[in-house]
Amino acid sequence: MAISSMTGFARAQGQNERCSWTWEIRSVNGRGLDVRCRLPAGFDHLDQPVRERAASRFKRGNVTFSLAMKWISREGGFRVNRELLDEVIALLPEIRRRIPDAAPPRVDGIFAVRGVVETLEDEMDEEAEQALAADILATLDGAFDSLEKARRSEGLRLAAIVGEQLDEIDNLRGQAEAVTAIQPAAIRERLAKQISALLADAPGLSEERLTQEAALLMTKADPREELDRLRVHVEAARALLAEGKAVGRRLDFLCQEFNREANTLCSKASDVDLTRIGLALKAVIDQMREQVQNVE
Repeated sequence: MAISSMTGFARAQGQNERCSWTWEIRSVNGRGLDVRCRLPAGFDHLDQPVRERAASRFKRGNVTFSLAMKWISREGGFRVNRELLDEVIALLPEIRRRIPDAAPPRVDGIFAVRGVVETLEDEMDEEAEQALAADILATLDGAFDSLEKARRSEGLRLAAIVGEQLDEIDNLRGQAEAVTAIQPAAIRERLAKQISALLADAPGLSEERLTQEAALLMTKADPREELDRLRVHVEAARALLAEGKAVGRRLDFLCQEFNREANTLCSKASDVDLTRIGLALKAVIDQMREQVQNVE
């Protein structure tokens, strides 16, 4: 199974005899799964089913759902809110006392008060509401399929890029091993000269003691342990890419381990060539981590 990206967009439309609707889903990077729903008034009951469906499909990403409704045919009428009308009429004498120069109230002005005249819309029975909700959610499932396809397509591109970066890391690791193979001889030659100089300047120093210290320094400067771990990390990352599914967190952790080994390699480098390789490793690892941030 291929890895998936966390970025994608999907759109799906549906329609019945009453209305049409459009789902839009936008998905971007996120540390976990964060679902946000933008639903029109009267459709808040779809929030929980949407979240449950998202959790069953995706593991990571900030996913935003938007539902737009358009009513094709909806019968309705008008109704006078008599209670509110009576309250408005009861206030007229007080208004007249407070503002004596005001013109007499007009009927159209009274009925223009918000809420006095209410718009009536035909109401669906419970069975019709459930049928509409089922149709809308079925359309959402189709949008999910499109989003999954988009995220997997982006995941294939990411997998190719990360695979190339892993190849580059492994190539640099091989170069570092080649440099490391000739490093002990160079270190021994340099230390021998330094020991000779120290013994000449301070005859009382123990040659055996100096030799032990030199051996300890050579051991600490040996980067082969870091190079072995880099090889293991490369193999682990390739296995995760082959595994697919939601491996983004584990790949991100591996990038941290890659960076730790590269830093140690640079600190142990005793010549320009190994330093150059260490810096190149750090650059590739940073580039890889940027790509891994997009993996689910």
